[in-house]
Amino acid sequence: MMALVGVCPDLFAEESGNAARLRDKYASLAEPLSHNPFRRQLYLKSTESDSTLTGDIYAVVDYPFASVNGTLNDPVQGPANWCDVLILHLNVKYCHASASGNSARLTVNLGRKVEEKLSSSYRVQFNYRAVATGPEYFQVNLDADTGPMSTRDYRIVLEATSITATRTFLHLTYSYSYGATGRIAMKTYLATLGHGKVGFTTARDPSSGQAEYIGGVRGLTERNTMRYYLAIDSYLGTLSVPSDKRLDQRLAKWFDATEQYSRQLHEVDRDAYMSMKHNEYPRQQVMQ
Repeated sequence: MMALVGVCPDLFAEESGNAARLRDKYASLAEPLSHNPFRRQLYLKSTESDSTLTGDIYAVVDYPFASVNGTLNDPVQGPANWCDVLILHLNVKYCHASASGNSARLTVNLGRKVEEKLSSSYRVQFNYRAVATGPEYFQVNLDADTGPMSTRDYRIVLEATSITATRTFLHLTYSYSYGATGRIAMKTYLATLGHGKVGFTTARDPSSGQAEYIGGVRGLTERNTMRYYLAIDSYLGTLSVPSDKRLDQRLAKWFDATEQYSRQLHEVDRDAYMSMKHNEYPRQQVMQ
């Protein structure tokens, strides 16, 4: 059979291989996806090395792959759509997408969980890359060299494949690295503002013998990974809503979803969150 002109067989093979790999992962997680404390088809894990923290979420969403791919992996609107996703997170105070040639960048400001001026927040420059795209599989990477509290090597990676005509399997990775200065800054945060906060994974307490939620830097990573995942899900859940009503519905869906896990994620009341985000959203429409 004659090969199609301009089409690289290796790319088809790579895409099919990635789709098969992700579907194999879906099959291997059948039990934890169906039986878990999240009340949705979701599996979360976190890892900590000497200098890197990573959170991974695998989840089934009730949206067709073409819809997910067409919004979060769109070559033109994808970066701006990602800004609409990220701004839902409490700590994201600003996000603006810009393009230069074949590359795109997201200018993101991270700050506190209350309303504040951009000058009081920390600016992070994410490079946006569509690593793979096709009818069965896609992967998008957001990478930043530096972050707040002397952290570095930030990565937000989303890959997805279809599992039925109306359902998609997602894998979200959120990770960053830190050195000695970053370690001290995070310990200070966890001893003050972050004191008593926990993640989702449980571990047996050696003193009591009881299963307890983990805290520390892994708990911090799990909370942020979940917040970013819920932002993606809330964004996808409002694509069919009239454009003038999407922001309100995205904000409401994100807040309501986080309140399902209030032990880990509750920070502010609903009115404060809605008011803060309504004030933050307009300023991301232009470069600040």
